[in-house]
Amino acid sequence: MIIDTHVHIWNLERSAYDWLKAAPGLLNKNYSLSDLEEARVPAAVDAGILVQADNTLEDTALMIEAAVAHNWIKGVVGWLPLSDPERTGQLLQTAIPEEKYFKGVRHLIHEEPDDRWLLQPAVIESLQLLASRYLPYDVVGIKTTHIETALRVAAKIPNLKMVFDHLNQPPIQSGEKFGRWGSLMKDAATHPQFYAKISGLGTTAGKDHFTVEGIKPYIDFVLTVFGPERCFLGATGR
Repeated sequence: MIIDTHVHIWNLERSAYDWLKAAPGLLNKNYSLSDLEEARVPAAVDAGILVQADNTLEDTALMIEAAVAHNWIKGVVGWLPLSDPERTGQLLQTAIPEEKYFKGVRHLIHEEPDDRWLLQPAVIESLQLLASRYLPYDVVGIKTTHIETALRVAAKIPNLKMVFDHLNQPPIQSGEKFGRWGSLMKDAATHPQFYAKISGLGTTAGKDHFTVEGIKPYIDFVLTVFGPERCFLGATGR
């Protein structure tokens, strides 16, 4: 079975998607799962996971509705108000257990001005709630400081599973092999709670470096340090 572990949809009438306002026009419109069929079917993708695209419950509701309507979607990585542990706890006790598709949580930390947003006491409290319910957390980092932050979270909550989305943007464009990114990812790989998602490398590499030769060393690196059992694949869905 081929599973795309990183599929995005969005509906501009359902949520704000503030980050899209500065995105290319191609992205700044509604996308549904039907837009993916022309590529998904020939690629023989059997199943998919929808991943959060906005820090709102409305975005999560949109994904769950899509999962209910499309048999090939097997799960949703949604959003919870992690900076409000009381509200997060309420949702985990009431709404979330009723949603069989809800499989994990993500927050757009790369849009936050503080690279260490996850280390706020309130957020740590919410992440502890996720860990107690065996819900993983997706780290959508773009800087090495995001990896450093994830490592500090791991020290505080060793039973929280975390996923590095898009490999936390390896230094493909600079050609560095593998620099600070590599040393931190190697450190993270020593902790069994971390997983690596090989996805979004077209955006990371840029058009001049998005080639087999350009991305292969970084994929080989994470497969070596994390092991294939802790790596999985996903497209961006864009």
